[in-house]
Amino acid sequence: MAFLQAHTASPNRPIVDFHVHHAQKLKELKDALANVGEDELLIAVDAMQHLGLDHHFREEIEAFLQKQYHARAYDDCNHQLLEVSLRFRLLRQQGYHVTTDVFNKFKNIEDLTSGLLDKDIEGLVGLYEASHLSFQGEDALDEAGKLSHQILTAWLPNNLDDHRAPLVSHSLKHPYHKSLTRFMAKNFLDYFQGTEKWARVLQELAKLEFNLVESIIRNEILQISKWWKELGLTKELNFVRDQPIKWYTWPMACLTDPSLSEERVELTKSISLVYIIDDIFDVHGTLDELVLFTAAVERWDLDETDELPDYMKISFKALYDITNETSDRAYKRHGWNPIESLKKSWAILCKAFLLEAQWFRCGHLPNAEDYLKNGVISTGVPAVLTHAFFILGQGITQQAIDIVDNINTPGIISSTATILRLWDDFGSAKDENQNGYDGSYIQCYVNEHEGCSDEDARACVIHKISDEWKRLNQECFSSNPFSESFTKLALNVARMVPMMYDYNTQHRLPSLEENMKSLLFDSFLAQGFQSPGQTK
Repeated sequence: MAFLQAHTASPNRPIVDFHVHHAQKLKELKDALANVGEDELLIAVDAMQHLGLDHHFREEIEAFLQKQYHARAYDDCNHQLLEVSLRFRLLRQQGYHVTTDVFNKFKNIEDLTSGLLDKDIEGLVGLYEASHLSFQGEDALDEAGKLSHQILTAWLPNNLDDHRAPLVSHSLKHPYHKSLTRFMAKNFLDYFQGTEKWARVLQELAKLEFNLVESIIRNEILQISKWWKELGLTKELNFVRDQPIKWYTWPMACLTDPSLSEERVELTKSISLVYIIDDIFDVHGTLDELVLFTAAVERWDLDETDELPDYMKISFKALYDITNETSDRAYKRHGWNPIESLKKSWAILCKAFLLEAQWFRCGHLPNAEDYLKNGVISTGVPAVLTHAFFILGQGITQQAIDIVDNINTPGIISSTATILRLWDDFGSAKDENQNGYDGSYIQCYVNEHEGCSDEDARACVIHKISDEWKRLNQECFSSNPFSESFTKLALNVARMVPMMYDYNTQHRLPSLEENMKSLLFDSFLAQGFQSPGQTK
């Protein structure tokens, strides 16, 4: 905020001065890191990632981790738990093949509990953080994560005055791999300690970066607000949600590189269409109308919409125009016309919405497996990530396109969508309070399994979410045809899910609101995060 005020009120301090200062501080940090030892560089890389500064050091980080991997430094039995855990996490999330064998030295960790409580709290935190990157079948790492969580939870209440307590508390609540850097960076800076020159410069650069990001976000919010107002859909469709700022938080938090401003704005438009179409199917359209609308989306022809009611003509034209604009921009930037893939993604989504409408309006409850298979599509995640793939325009190959076009192929997109569907049904099935036709995995599971309680079904959902995270980890951190930006986007969508479906009794999203306050000092909140019931 101070940055914005300073540069809008004082012509003597132009914005260019800020960028010069930022560039100078960035060079100063790179110079300071040039003479740092490898063990300390591990800590520096971790801190850069926590603070959202790693995009400035992609080549340097890759070269350093490649050296670490080929030197097999993480196999050295003389390394302590923190080093081993941190090296494992950094290498695995960079896509290197590392196994949990590096933790063999610590298999008897339970016997060492009393010593670790006093001597290696940081190591236990590192082990707990590393456990969140587990793959399917890595039971030992899962158990180590549970044990470290148990030890740290027991340690914390009796050591609140310890300088390590804030780190422990934050890690237990917000493990790095399951959290969003966009929202956690400032908290990390609060308890990050270091007297070395690189650490001091890193903190100074982080503060400059926060100001830069804040100004970018404010500008993007203005763009989105202007676009949404000019689109005018809420005047014609008074039943749809009016939450453009909330919708923008998805790309804002998931596409974190400051240079991707145009991509965030473009993706927000596609996301808004998912919410609008969802409201048509869920709260307004009759079954006959929904069949007609789905057929119109499949035809993709503005001249063949006469049979649609007026509100659907308006909706389809917005969908048609925005999607074609997205396709045209992608073609001009990246040389590939994605219109066929984008059209297909909307047709598949509408079919999934239609099937749900037919199920629940007719009082039919499908079995849990059929519900989830369709529900993965009806999250809108496949459609949005399809658009994001072409908007980013990186790694466009026929192999990648085939995966994007086939939602039935298990992978990054389907795992991310499954996490969203299960989380959505876990909480907001009762909390979102929309007056539409809706079901949930829990409801289907209980109906299918005689004698099963809601509590049993919820335990099943928690287990399935955990398993899906392991699948997502393996897809993202093993060889795949997608770019780093797309992979990180998919991971961030999964990380964003709990925050976006954490409704309270007032049908608000307190966690999301609090994090946005931290970014923007209470600005743009009143209109952006109201529930559907409050905006209609």
